[in-house]
Amino acid sequence: MATTTLLIPTPDGQADAFAAFPDDGRRHPGVLLYMDVFGPRPRLEEMARELAGHGYFVLVPHIFYREGAAPLLELPEHIGEEERPALFEQVMPFYLAHTAERVLTDADAYLAYLAERPEVADGPVGVVGYCLGGVLALRTAAARPDRVAAVAGFHPGALLTDEADSPHLLAPKVTAEVHFGIAEGDMTPEEFGRLNEALEAGGVRHGNEIYPGTQHGFTMADTSAYSPEGTRRHWDRLLPLLARTLTH
Repeated sequence: MATTTLLIPTPDGQADAFAAFPDDGRRHPGVLLYMDVFGPRPRLEEMARELAGHGYFVLVPHIFYREGAAPLLELPEHIGEEERPALFEQVMPFYLAHTAERVLTDADAYLAYLAERPEVADGPVGVVGYCLGGVLALRTAAARPDRVAAVAGFHPGALLTDEADSPHLLAPKVTAEVHFGIAEGDMTPEEFGRLNEALEAGGVRHGNEIYPGTQHGFTMADTSAYSPEGTRRHWDRLLPLLARTLTH
C-alpha cells in the first residue's frame, strides 16, 4: 500500500488528511472514510490501509480542521472507561461546532478531491463513517446522490433526533445502498425500527443490523469498547457492500 498525508482545500481553509491506496499504478474506486469523534490517529490509518488493500483509494479527512491540525487531543495509547469522560468533554466543543452546513461544505471539497486524484477511478464513491462519521456519511449521500453509491456507518452517532434536520429524514434523497452496524445499547428496538421504516419509506436499499455483544466504538482497537467479533462482522458487511456498488 502507498500512504500519504495531504491538505484538501475547502472554502474555510485546508483540511489535513491521510490517504491509503494500492501502489500498483492502476485506478481504483474512491472511499471517503469519516473519522470517529476522537479524530485521526494510528487506528484509523490502520483501518484505511486494510480497506485500501481490497482495491480502494481511501481518504480520511480531519473533519475538525477549523480548530487546528490533528491531533487536537492528546490521546492515550489505549482509551479506557476512565479516560473517556475527560476526552469527551474536550472534544464536545468541536463536535457541536461541526454543523450540518459545515458537513456539506466539506463533503463537496472531499468528493472534488477524490474526483481529481489520478489514482481514483471514474464513477461513484463509497462513504464510510464511524461514530459521528456515520451521520456524516448519510448526510453526504443525501446531498450528493449522483456521487455516492454506498453508505456504511458503524456504531453511528445520533441518526434519529427530534430536530427538523434529523439525519433519518434525509432518506428520500439517498440513492446509495446503506448499511448501519449498530452497537447494542446505541438504539432501542423502537428506534431501530423507526430508522428502518424511514429508509424503507424513502426507497433506500439497506441491510441494517444490531451487532450482538458490542458496545459503542466496537471497531476501535485502541479503546476498551473494541470487539474483535464485531469488527470482523463490520468487514464482512462493508467489503461486499463496496464490491457490489463500486466499479472495479
